[in-house]
Order: sequence, then C-alpha cells, then structure tokens
Amino acid sequence: MTTSASPIPHSIEDERVRQTSFLTKMLRRPELGAITGTIVVWLVFAFAAGSTFTSVEGSALYFETASELGILAVAVSLLMISGEIDLSIGSMIGAAGMASALFATEYDVALPLSIILSLLFCLGLGFFNGFLVVRTRLPSFIITLGSLFFIRGLAIGIPNAIAGTANISALPQNVPGWTDIRPVFDSALWSTLVTKTRTGLGGRLVEYQATVEFDISIFWWLAIAIIATWILMRTPIGNWIFAIGGDENAARNVGVPVNSVKIGLFMTTAASAWLVAHIQVFGVGSANSRAGELQELYAIAAAVIGGTLLTGGYGSAIGGMLGALIFGMVRQGVPGAGIDSDWDRVILGSLIVIAVLINNVVRNRAMGRE
Repeated sequence: MTTSASPIPHSIEDERVRQTSFLTKMLRRPELGAITGTIVVWLVFAFAAGSTFTSVEGSALYFETASELGILAVAVSLLMISGEIDLSIGSMIGAAGMASALFATEYDVALPLSIILSLLFCLGLGFFNGFLVVRTRLPSFIITLGSLFFIRGLAIGIPNAIAGTANISALPQNVPGWTDIRPVFDSALWSTLVTKTRTGLGGRLVEYQATVEFDISIFWWLAIAIIATWILMRTPIGNWIFAIGGDENAARNVGVPVNSVKIGLFMTTAASAWLVAHIQVFGVGSANSRAGELQELYAIAAAVIGGTLLTGGYGSAIGGMLGALIFGMVRQGVPGAGIDSDWDRVILGSLIVIAVLINNVVRNRAMGRE
C-alpha cells in the first residue's frame, strides 16, 4: 500500500513562494529617504530663495559645496556600513595639503612627486588607523579620535618647525609645474554663459554676460559615488562590507577577510581626505594646517542623512552623495532666502534627526511586510 506525501501546509507554502512587491523593495533602499529629502529641500529653497537658488549660478555654487563634502561622505558611508567610523579625516585634509606644500617648497621635490608622497603619507595613516582597530579591537571612535588630535598636531607642529609657519601661501608663484597639475584638481568641468543685470549710471538696468563654471570636483564626486556603488552592489567586496557590518563574527566564520577589508576602508577614507585637500590647495593656491576642521562631522552627518546606520550593515554610497547634496543646498539656500547663515546648522541638525527617524520607521515597516 503506497502512501502519499503530506501536503505542505498552506502557510508554509505561501512563505516560500511569496513575491516581494516593488514598493517593499523601494522602501528597503537606504537612499530612499535621502532622495525624498533632496526633492523637499530643493523645493523649499526654490520657493524661499527664488532665482538666487534655482539659477545656473546658484546651482553651480551648491554643487561645488556638495562635491568636496560628497567625496568624503561616500568613503565614510562605506566605512560606516562595515560598522566603523573615522574621525581623523578632517585632520588628514590639513596634513595632506601641507605635506605636498612642504615637499615642494622646502625640499624642492617636483610637484607630481610631492603629491604622490602626500598620498602615500595619507594611505599610511589610514593603514595605521585600520591596523590599530583590528588588532586592539577597541572602538574605532576612540582610535580615530586620538588620530584626529595626533595628525592635527603633526600638521601644525612640523610646518612650524621646518618653515616657521602653518600656512604656506603663494604656491602658484613658488612651485614649478603648478599650472600643469592644477587642471586635475581645480578646473572647469563645464562652463556656460548667463545673462545678468546690474544697475548702471542713472539707475538704469544694464544687461551683461558672465561665465558660470561647474568645478572639476563635481566630476570626482560623481565618479567616486558611481565606483563605490558598483563595488557595493556588484562585487564580492561589497558583500563583505555589508556582512562585516551586519555580524562581524559570522562574516569571519564564513571566510570573509574582515581585517583586510576594514584596513582597506580606512585607507579609502584617508585617500578621500587627500583628494579633498588637493582640491582645496589648488583652488586657493595655499596650504593651511588647519584646513578640514569639522569636516569629519559633516561627512558623518551627510552619510547619516543619506540613510547609513552608525551601527553598520545598512547604507549606500548614493545616500552619502545625496546627503552631501542636501548639505550643499542648505548652505546655499539659507542665505539666499535672506536667513542668517548661522541658522544652517540648526537646519542640518534637524535634518539628521528627522532622517534617522524616517529611515528607522520606513525600514521596520518594510521588513514587517515579509
């Protein structure tokens, strides 16, 4: 006598074949809140600030502001997804620019080589941060907080001892090859002519044309965000980063090279600080040891606004990019709307809290639909 297999209970069968809706998939995306926030912030300042904000010139300003922070925020987002944080990148900005300037002015090192040596210096600092974190198992907050003060001290103390100053100026005049290298870090990605008006003699309005430039830093920002997104979504390294942030021990048990990935991510944030440092140095023609102050906090804030969790395991590079764009729009939109610029920090602080609350609620509801 043959017996037939017992049918699968209806509830279990449904669990196995249930399809995830498009809406649920969208709600699970960490950058959803940042996309919504970007649209809302743009609409608010488009109404409040008018053409000062929506014009080509206004757009160029907030994109340029966002680009430098965005370079940092994308790298910081990757590190935060892995469950770590880097508070030293602001200090690295000052140290990286000053290192290139010292090599070029005090030791007559060719500018391209000075820049490469500065990069190696920053990568070494990033490796040191990562190595200490993985070997000591101390929180990266503590390790990099110490690095913040240590690197800033080096950036101020060494130039003062060698050159007698913490601000090396007139670099275009004193450094051979400056104009050859400058386009890489400071040039127009795209420029256009716009028609503007001003009050002329007799109170008459006079029309004239001005050139508006979108800086090359915007290219670096977008390119880095695209590469970082590809790494996260399409490569094993991206899977490793999420796995480490979700459960480091479980990731280690299945063969993920946890230590190497973490050290590599700290070196990535250091490289992003180096790039921002040289964008600033070539932009103003001088190096300052105090450059980059508080940029680590702004970068973390942009990553959080972009949907990345401080606890790790959740986030995206696109979210960090959009978080920086929101920051740039607020910085440009507040004074454009006639509001004292001191209030932009109030708005940014509010956005951080709102973003965290919204991301938490949306994510929990999306997970509950499964």
